[in-house]
Amino acid sequence: MESDLLKKIMEAVETNGSSTAGPTGNSGTCSLTEFVGAGIGDTVGLVIANLDANLRERIKLDPKYRSIGIVSSRTGGAPHVMSADTAVKATNSIIASVEFARDTKGGAGHGSTIIFASEDVSDSRRAVEIMLGELEENFGNVYGCDAGHIELHYTARASFALEKAFSAPVGKAFGITVGAPAAVGMLMADVALKTANVDIVTYASPSQGTCFSSEIIVTFTGDAGAVRQAVLEAREVGLSVLRGMGQNPLSVTSPVW
Repeated sequence: MESDLLKKIMEAVETNGSSTAGPTGNSGTCSLTEFVGAGIGDTVGLVIANLDANLRERIKLDPKYRSIGIVSSRTGGAPHVMSADTAVKATNSIIASVEFARDTKGGAGHGSTIIFASEDVSDSRRAVEIMLGELEENFGNVYGCDAGHIELHYTARASFALEKAFSAPVGKAFGITVGAPAAVGMLMADVALKTANVDIVTYASPSQGTCFSSEIIVTFTGDAGAVRQAVLEAREVGLSVLRGMGQNPLSVTSPVW
């Protein structure tokens, strides 16, 4: 009798818990007009049609840009910048800011926050939509395991998001290599720069240019073929080292190359 009663109580609790979505419930939907969507890497995309004037002043935004789109993630830095670079090419918006955060959910790496700005809210919304849509492909160039991760990114024509984040020369081929733990990134950078005739643009290490993440990040530019070859060689080296640590690094989604 007691066991039957306990069973009924447990069934009632489970039913009530699954049928109601209270303040902490997860329904998978958001009715706010500001909500554009969500994506891989605990990414959220929002839009504000008419940003508060005081906030606009604080983020040093030209008053003519009344609307912003903001995409923020717990994990992923370079994949988000690459995605934003595609978005800004395709819309009448600007990149107001790119910031990386040291988020503990990101393991050895970063989270990110990217702000688009536009005179018309439809442009900001569209930029966020495009960026969210690009994440799946760009996360294919991120390989992770318990020991660390590597990232390899390439574009034949850099635009304003990559310029803002990594000082990329606009309109030129651009590559990024990332390795964690940081020693992996150093070897990848060395191989990339020796493989082909490319010019280094930026260098970042745990205490220089990162939010104290355990990564070394190098960016470079040059002829499109040379940049691509440098990225591919760095990938093989990074994967080999992580495998040597007894790990099996896998693409987060599907490899692009």
